[in-house]
Amino acid sequence: MSERKIVECVPNFSEGRDRSIIDAISKSIASVQGVSLLDVDPGADTNRTVYTFVGDPDSVIEAAVRSAATARSLIDMSKHSGAHPRMGALDVCPFVPVSGVTMADCVALAKRAAERMAAELSVPVYLYEYAASRPERRSLADIRSGEYEALAEKLAKPEWLPDYGPASFVPGWGATVVGARDFLIAYNVNLNTRDRKLANEVALNVREGGRAARDASGAIVKGADGEKVMLPGRLKNVRAIGWYIDSYRKAQVSINLTNYKETSLHVVYETVKEEAEKLGLSVCGSELVGLVPLEPLVEAGRYYLGRMGKSAGAPEPELLELAAATMGLDSVAPFDPAKKVIDYVARPASPLVGMRVDAFVDEVSSESPAPGGGSVAALAGSMAAALSAMVANLTVGKKGYEGVWAPMSDMAVRAQSVKSALARAVDEDTNAFNAVMDAMKLPKATPAEKAERDAALQAGYKSAVEVPLATALACVEALGLAMEAVAGNRNSASDAGVAALMARAGAQGAALNVLINLGSISDAKYVADMKSSVASIRAEADELCARALAAVEATFG
Repeated sequence: MSERKIVECVPNFSEGRDRSIIDAISKSIASVQGVSLLDVDPGADTNRTVYTFVGDPDSVIEAAVRSAATARSLIDMSKHSGAHPRMGALDVCPFVPVSGVTMADCVALAKRAAERMAAELSVPVYLYEYAASRPERRSLADIRSGEYEALAEKLAKPEWLPDYGPASFVPGWGATVVGARDFLIAYNVNLNTRDRKLANEVALNVREGGRAARDASGAIVKGADGEKVMLPGRLKNVRAIGWYIDSYRKAQVSINLTNYKETSLHVVYETVKEEAEKLGLSVCGSELVGLVPLEPLVEAGRYYLGRMGKSAGAPEPELLELAAATMGLDSVAPFDPAKKVIDYVARPASPLVGMRVDAFVDEVSSESPAPGGGSVAALAGSMAAALSAMVANLTVGKKGYEGVWAPMSDMAVRAQSVKSALARAVDEDTNAFNAVMDAMKLPKATPAEKAERDAALQAGYKSAVEVPLATALACVEALGLAMEAVAGNRNSASDAGVAALMARAGAQGAALNVLINLGSISDAKYVADMKSSVASIRAEADELCARALAAVEATFG
């Protein structure tokens, strides 16, 4: 079962003073279902507003295009002035991968959005960063050189033909730059000093750009080209300076981490700590500025567990708690993952998973048809994966099992992922059923209404098929995890057996939900393909469960 797809979009509009325009753009973004508008940051001096929103890929594209259309009718660049460099009403619009999507996915999204903006608004659009069509267009600063005032002349040059849209000057709009970039994490590490110079010394040693080389007399060394010779710092993808924060009464190393996938957040913290200690300083906590993806915090938690000799497959809340405690993320302000982790801020409500066990079983037992078998099947699979993770975690660190510590720790990590995905499916299955019910309520008085209702029903039934199909596949994965768990702590062999039985029940139960909904779908090929997939899944589930139970019982002697 795949991770939920979340993309961040951070469009910068050239209006920071007129509240009515700022609010109209906000409203157009928020009007798109599947999008969460997280922040609106206007600046009067820059005459620019930065919006931050997240959602699934298609919804994020729609919100970006709608907001651009709103700006097209309200912003007149011929009258614009402000302190920030700019070349268009929608100046820059980056797409940023958060979870379940790759940079290549965001490049494709950027191109789709750029093409739509150009076609629907009749404006020139350039691509930048990872989406750039040529190397010389990768830098936003290079594309924006000369700004709005030089754009008419620039568009007349062959080398500056836009990637999409007309190669002509649109006075009211200017031009837009759309692209894909990495998630930038703003991160500050606190030091037990008020000395800004010492903090800056740490920053110079850590940041990728490093410092200027100096000769024995202390003079800056220059190369043959007259430029400074730079000595690189220890960490790539890190920009840093030292400063003093009066309200904290501490100096900080202020960091922009431009690619956390290449340079991990915990590596930044540990490296700053090492460099501080070389100067006789101590690190006394750190802070994340703005929102942060879940992944680097989970990685940090796993790193610190590994350093203790523990299994890395702990539950997500435990990993975040450990990362926050170790790096002192609440040293200057409370650290609340629900408000600081973008994946949590953006996630839809999960009313079923959030219930107490007794409340959930009561809800299932009520006369309402949902939650029903699909949600129960997903929960069964989630509990199966949880049991396998438990067996693995009871194995790592135990004497006599040293030979399987590493594979058990790896399995526990995978089991936690499957557990979480299937837990999300508990609500997803009920939501899919409710979508069918909503489609049934649509009017059907006219041929047009009937056609619209039929299309909505077919889409709803396909969703009601595909959600349990994904559940069944994930339950088969959980069966594989139960097989692996048999090699773990023998005192927990029965738990591995229960995991196998629960995973089989989840797979077979989800398969039945697929089959019952196929009867309402008119696409014969789709139905045949799905029946074939279900038959394969059911056979594999039975085989894996039988093998797992045989292996479990063999350990009993």
